Amino acid sequence: MSKLLILRKGKEESLKRFHPWIFSGAVHHIEGDPVEGDIVEVLNSEGRFVALGHWQVGSIAVRVLTFKHQKIDVEFWKKRLATALDVRKSIGVAGTANNNMYRLVHGEGDNLPGLIIDIYGENAVMQAHSVGMHVSRMQIAEALKAVMGDTLKAIYYKSETTLPFKASLGQENGFILGESSDNVAIENGLKFHIDWLKGQKTGFFVDQRENRALLEKYSHGRKVLNMFCYTGGFSVYAMRGGAELVHSVDSSAKAVDLVNANMELNFPGDKRHKAFAEDAFRFLDEMQDGAYDLIILDPPAFAKHKDALKNALRGYTKLNVKAFEKIPAGGILFTFSCSQAVNKDQFRMAVFTAAAMAKRKVRILHQLHQPADHPINIYHPEGEYLKGLVVYVE
Repeated sequence: MSKLLILRKGKEESLKRFHPWIFSGAVHHIEGDPVEGDIVEVLNSEGRFVALGHWQVGSIAVRVLTFKHQKIDVEFWKKRLATALDVRKSIGVAGTANNNMYRLVHGEGDNLPGLIIDIYGENAVMQAHSVGMHVSRMQIAEALKAVMGDTLKAIYYKSETTLPFKASLGQENGFILGESSDNVAIENGLKFHIDWLKGQKTGFFVDQRENRALLEKYSHGRKVLNMFCYTGGFSVYAMRGGAELVHSVDSSAKAVDLVNANMELNFPGDKRHKAFAEDAFRFLDEMQDGAYDLIILDPPAFAKHKDALKNALRGYTKLNVKAFEKIPAGGILFTFSCSQAVNKDQFRMAVFTAAAMAKRKVRILHQLHQPADHPINIYHPEGEYLKGLVVYVE
């Protein structure tokens, strides 16, 4: 028996505009007793075909895979992955000796909602954000190997913390194809250790690649402070840019160890860099006024969902006030939000409010966003999550 999901009257309108989510409130009833992760056929209230997608318990009931009647098998995954790879080749991030790490699949942006795949050299790290992608993981791995060929040696599956807790999948991270201990990858000619075993996300924040390259251009002769440094990506670029000194701060001692390891990979024995395992707000409070004339604020998401929006905006404002109070005239601030629940205008207002509270004149030099290998599906504007400003402080 087919597994069918029938929509309430008029609830297919967003799907006519190719939005890839169906919310639970749009569902009239379900037939065929699907279990979480099953592929269901979505019909409108009159029984006409609308889409196929993964069904899941929760506010998002279906993540749409296709708006066509077609079989979801290895060949389907191959075609989607091959298209994603073609995009990365066309924008120049795949297949170059100078850069062998990039995002191959960015969920809805690549018409594969609930799936993330990052490439680190000969290794891929796959992450499922939906039960359906978890259920399909071995088929996807088979398709990925077929598409990538000999350039891919191992696939590490890392979804322990991204899958719904209530689904009770008992998921454990681990290799699902091959094995590898070579965790060094290259970004714009710089080397980085990738901690896919215990690190955040897939092990590295690939989405800041272009913003790190921009920071490098501003770093010459400056005293740089990289807050929430994690693996030290911005710090390494600042060093190559000719910074006078670079200080990296993260509350995690493990992150600080990784920063130091990445520095040794690229600038062994260079005394310009120091790393501190300290709370960011405390560090900003206690640091000397004017100690740094280039500051990077790249905190973790302050808002994971809309309910946390007000507190998140207060957090961004408070953080930026501290930076504005400490930075000298002529200083430059790179400030970011990766909270999907915070839009560009809200983030900009938080930064503007912070500048006003600190009584500083500020000019916007750049408005930053996620790179091209993190594409935004034009029918799914929610996919635009990374926002940043580069400001000159008088």
